[in-house]
This record gives sequence, structure tokens and C-alpha cells, in this order.
Amino acid sequence: RPTPADWHPDGTVLVTGATGSLGALVVRHLVTRYGARHLLLLSRRGPDAEGAGALLAELAELGATAELVACDVASRAALAAVLDRVPADRPVRAVVHLAGVVSDGVLTSLSPEALDAALRPKVDAAVHLHELTRDLTAFVLFSSTAGVLGAAGQANYAAGNAFLDALAAHRRARGLPAVSLAWGAWAQETGMTAALSRVDHDRIRRGGLLPLSAQEGLALFDAALGGGPALVTARVDTSRLTGDVPPVLRGLAPARSARVRPGPTLDLRGMSRRERQSALVDLVRREAAAVLGHAGTTAVGAGRAFGDLGFDSLAAVELRNRLGAATGLRLSATLVFDFPTPTALADHLDTELGAVGPDPVETALRELDRVVAGVLDLGGPARSAAVRRLRHALTNLTDAPGDDLAESPGDDLADASGDDLMSLIDAEFGAISTD
Repeated sequence: RPTPADWHPDGTVLVTGATGSLGALVVRHLVTRYGARHLLLLSRRGPDAEGAGALLAELAELGATAELVACDVASRAALAAVLDRVPADRPVRAVVHLAGVVSDGVLTSLSPEALDAALRPKVDAAVHLHELTRDLTAFVLFSSTAGVLGAAGQANYAAGNAFLDALAAHRRARGLPAVSLAWGAWAQETGMTAALSRVDHDRIRRGGLLPLSAQEGLALFDAALGGGPALVTARVDTSRLTGDVPPVLRGLAPARSARVRPGPTLDLRGMSRRERQSALVDLVRREAAAVLGHAGTTAVGAGRAFGDLGFDSLAAVELRNRLGAATGLRLSATLVFDFPTPTALADHLDTELGAVGPDPVETALRELDRVVAGVLDLGGPARSAAVRRLRHALTNLTDAPGDDLAESPGDDLADASGDDLMSLIDAEFGAISTD
């Protein structure tokens, strides 16, 4: 683990994204824990950022000299100009890259602008820091679990953080210092998470990630600096890891839930049309309430618009996933917007389930099982007559033109005789006596 001496108090520590609440927390920690005395703090707004004056005053009271500069680190020329002004007697010896922007949206809605908004401050800035700094003892990248686990509506942000993890590995392979920390959510609101709603936070918790307190986060920061090159620094609630758990977390999940992907849970067999529609409306209301974090369905009226209930694109995707798991249907990501109330959505599900209908192959196989079981229950002449009928039917099947039974892996049924087929049935269901 790096010691304060490794951060060269006589050198300069460069921090991007320094004026955000998380950046300010880390900067204070660098001063109090690692003895940083000369700080170059970069952010888009610089001294004009909210709380900038108070931060500089606090750092001065702690005995550190800090320069706060408005700099677009994603601009190579702008960063190079700032680095050129660093005094030669205290060159940059450590870099901590926290800067980032979230530009959420489902994958199908991502535009070049949305990609650039998320990738530029993460990827371009990291590359420029990598290329324009030399003789460092620390190069710390603040990544995110979005790049490791994935995150609904954050494909662009996830890609940017995955790049940071790869850049850290690239540097370490070349003997350069680097560690990329894939952070989970912090309880302390940051510029990137301050806009998250209660629904957003509940969604993160349901994925098994609990928010980190400032004390927990800084302790992880200290513990991770000596490891890497890429580490996940997050608080995981293993009891929430159930169902379709991300592969990287399956070693932490309960053994059974980590491996079993649940099948459809909705069973409408034997219901009248009215009963089926009622069951589907109840399903939609129940799953919508779960997405919104409600204990019951009272707030989710059957005729209320999802938009009025507080659904955004990420909540819509989660509801789509839940309904798809319950019904076994492949549903559109725009489902909630195309069918804007629980009643309308339930009617759509009813139509889709009717259009899909039962699998004809599964239906035929179940019927065959039923027939064979019935024959096994017969005795004497009745069983013999039934077996003869089955042999005749199998012979007709093998002789029917256009049938390609031989395509079944490992079986050459097209050339099998009736006796051969009966032997296969005997092997599968037990011998059928012809006495």
C-alpha cells in the first residue's frame, strides 16, 4: 500500500473533477492522509464552481497550497497548457482522475452527442493525462461498477469506465503506476448522482449494491491503492443477489440463485378472457409498484398513465424486463410509452400471449407422453391392440415423404424400421408388453 512518502509531498498532486462533493472529499483526504502539500485542482468551472472558495480556504487551513483552474481536460491543448505552468521545482507526481459526466438513456436512444457527453470527460481526459504526464508515483482512475456489471440506461457511461479499467492495465503492463477503481454508489451526493431519484436508488439497491458512506469509501480508497490494476470498490449485499445475477457476482450469490435463471411465472391456463385480463392487469400493477418502490399496488391505478406515476426510460426498461421474465415474451424497450397505462399494457400482453400460443412441438410431445402412459396402463388384448396401432403409426411416419427425421442429433430415424422406433420408445418409457 502506498505511504505518504510515495506521493512526494514536495511534488504536485493533480486532481480532475476536484470541485464536486466527491472530489472535494478525496482532495481533503489526500492532504490529511497522504500529506499532499501542493495541489493542482482541475474542473470545468474552476474558481467559479459552487463551494470553490470554501474548499481552497479549508485546504489552506490544513497547510496545503492549492491552485484551482478551469480546464477542459478532454482538450489535449488545454491540459498541456496547464501542465506547462507547473513550477519545475514541484512537478506533477500523482494524478487522481475523478471527472465524469452521466448522460443516461436506453441503448436505442443513444446518439453521437450522448456518447460524446459520457466518453469525452472519461476517456479523452484519461488518455491525455496518460500521455502528458511523466515520472509519476500514482495514477488513480475513478471508474464505475457500470463498466463491470453493466447498468440500465448507461451503455455509454459503462463503455467509458471499462476503458479506464483497460488503460490502468495497459499502464501496469508497461511498468507504469496505475489503478482503476470501479466504484459503487456513494451515499454522499455527487455531481453525477445528485439527480438520482428515490426510484433510481431503489433500483441500485435491488441490484445488490448498497451506498458507501464517506468513511467506507475512503477506507476502500486506501486499501485499493496498493492493488489493481483494476478493482471493484463497492458495498455488496449478497442477500439481494437472486435470480439472473451478473456473472461476475455469481461467486458471491447464494449458490442456488446464482445459477438458476427463473422461467416464466405467469400461468393463465384454464382462465376465461375476463379472468385472464384481470390477472394481467394485476401483474402489470404489481411489477410497476415494485419498480417504483411501493409496498403495494394502491398508488398504481389501472387507468393511470405510467408517466404520471413517475416512470422514466430506465424504470420503463426495468418494468419491461420484469414483465418479460413473468410472461416469457420478448418485449420492446418502449413498451411503457407505447401502452401508457396498466390496462392498455395488460391488453397488449394478452394479445401477444394469444399470438404466441402454446409451442406446437411441446404440445405434441406432451400428447405423445399422455398416449404412451395410457397404453402402459392397459392390459391384455387392449394393450396388444394399442401397441399394434402405435407400430402402424410409426411405420407411416417413417415412410412419409418429405420427413427429415435424421436431422435429430445422434439419431438416424429416417432409416429406422418400426421395430427400431419401438425399441427407442421402450428405452425411453420402459418395455411395452405385447402379450
